[in-house]
Amino acid sequence: MAEMNMLHAINSALRIAMEKDSTMTVFGEDVGHFGGVFRATSGLQDTFGRARCFNTPLTEQGIAGFANGLASNGMTVVAEIQFADYIFPAFDQIVNESAKFRYRSGNEFNVGGLTFRTPYGGGIAGGHYHSQSPEAYFTGTPGLKVVVPRNAYQAKGLLLASIRDPNPVVFFEPKRLYRASVGEVPEGDYEIELGKAEVIQQGKDITLLGWGAQMEILEKAAEMAAAEGISCEVIDLRTLSPWDVDTVAESVKKTGRLLINHEAPLTGGFAGEIAATIQEECFLYLESPIARVCGLDTPYPLIHEKEYMPDALKTFEAIKACVAF
Repeated sequence: MAEMNMLHAINSALRIAMEKDSTMTVFGEDVGHFGGVFRATSGLQDTFGRARCFNTPLTEQGIAGFANGLASNGMTVVAEIQFADYIFPAFDQIVNESAKFRYRSGNEFNVGGLTFRTPYGGGIAGGHYHSQSPEAYFTGTPGLKVVVPRNAYQAKGLLLASIRDPNPVVFFEPKRLYRASVGEVPEGDYEIELGKAEVIQQGKDITLLGWGAQMEILEKAAEMAAAEGISCEVIDLRTLSPWDVDTVAESVKKTGRLLINHEAPLTGGFAGEIAATIQEECFLYLESPIARVCGLDTPYPLIHEKEYMPDALKTFEAIKACVAF
């Protein structure tokens, strides 16, 4: 296996998918010769030509609408929204068209070959217009899958699975890990099953659940807790829609406690949906209230980014409170 960062892994996934599927196109703002603002699509236009990897105008609604049109005609489409903060102009196309295309035709036609890639989250001093985590907005939309990788290996396998899934997928990439997450990644083709969480650390006292860049935070908090004699089970949800209720519930029945961590604001965040479901599934097993360690209910603050982030120390303090309840 090769050493890759997350950007290289994503680029490798796109390249493999384009090599194996002659109908696949990649487009978005500056994705062509420039290779995208983060260089995730570097070299694709040189290899596959301008007809298969090309720039679009600065219109997210247009990007999504064009993607729907190509996908509805049987093409495989990967459309990049340059920052997740700017996915909202495309919201109508994604939620009202992409998600409902198959349903409104009675399965006569679909846009199943459609994937929207977009970098999300903070940690890069990007301020309130380049740091948001809008994943929860899409989890309430039947017909969409929502996927978030935590490292380079996961990014490649999950992206290849997303591109080949028969449903439209919104693929959120944690941008602060683009170059920070480096690890061994197979150079060849592989997929990681969508809709399946991964238990990345066994434990017996409390379950820690997250996704994307926050998994690194959870692992650090688990190390701090271990030094205090607290055994943490750590789970990466990976797919938020549909999410793996069974794996999480099985873990909580064992540990009796659950802490959910995400970077998005607390109110309306996906942690609330998880908490509601798990208390229904595991009510008689719970030893303490389900805890949420999340971003603040405020626009993302540039100068107070550190205070905003649900970091390892905040998570560690919440772990201790849960266990001591």
